[in-house]
Amino acid sequence: MDRALFSAFEDRMTSPSDALIEDLAAIDGDILVLGAAGKMGPTLCKLAQRGLSALGSGHKVIAVSRFSSPETRADLEASGVTTIACDLLDDAAVAALPLAENVVYMVGTKFGTSGAPHLTWRNNVYVSGRIAEHYRASRIVVFSSGNVYPLRRLGEGGADEHVRPDPIGEYAQSVLGRERMFEYAAGTWGTRVLQYRLNYAIDLRYGVLHEIARAVWEGRPVDVAMGSVNVIWQGDANEVALRSLLHAANPPRILNVTGPETVSVRWLAEEFGRRLGKTPAIEGQEAPTALVSNAAASHALFGYPRTSLGQMIDMTAQWVREGGERWDKPTHFQERQGQF
Repeated sequence: MDRALFSAFEDRMTSPSDALIEDLAAIDGDILVLGAAGKMGPTLCKLAQRGLSALGSGHKVIAVSRFSSPETRADLEASGVTTIACDLLDDAAVAALPLAENVVYMVGTKFGTSGAPHLTWRNNVYVSGRIAEHYRASRIVVFSSGNVYPLRRLGEGGADEHVRPDPIGEYAQSVLGRERMFEYAAGTWGTRVLQYRLNYAIDLRYGVLHEIARAVWEGRPVDVAMGSVNVIWQGDANEVALRSLLHAANPPRILNVTGPETVSVRWLAEEFGRRLGKTPAIEGQEAPTALVSNAAASHALFGYPRTSLGQMIDMTAQWVREGGERWDKPTHFQERQGQF
């Protein structure tokens, strides 16, 4: 893979918009990110750091994680981010974490739930309650998921924030449990919370578009039973998360975060086929329902994402064609029974 391609990708992912810089100027205090070494955490931390640096701010971005990868930690520190290694199951380590006015909570487990559901509940619910208590005086953006919603008939449109959660499977149930722990903190200590229901963030190295493009490129079938999806560029999703700190509230606010389109999986396969010079193999038939969300409220607050669906498709096709890095972190967006 061309190194310049990766550098352009990283720069696009972590370049703050003028709107983000303006909102960061209104956010008082440090920004502490829990679960900072996951799929989205490193780029979110770098984005926040670049925004604060553009302001000449003295506030810090503090990244908290176990940091099983020393390279990730070193990369963040080289970008000016302060790092803290912490096991959130260690009482003493949690008690020693610095208090911060602003917290982005990105901790969670999805895959492997079917084989060890108790560990998913531990990480998604038990740990959340401990952190909610420690940061009860902070304003907190809690990463959640559109998986808490029921499947929707496409004629109804995606679920908006008024649709009652009806999670399918233990992963989605535990995600709602995570939300409830922070709701408990809000009701008990007055914590300001925003429940950030995301689906699906796109990184060129993983995600719905990468999976479909890779299948088309390699001649594998694309399952279209989950006939439609929502996607948003990870850089835009991270920007919304940081800007959402100003909208944390008590009672907690719920906010769907995704792109404006409800996108046909079959159409995506065909678009990648055109760009990659392949004929996509389609498997199955579209079901009448899909896991899709309506993010109109988020777009009203923050505007439409800067990176369009067409741009994401073009970048992903180029990335796959040129042999770009691949993370083995499938979304399982095709899953209709909640088994992860």
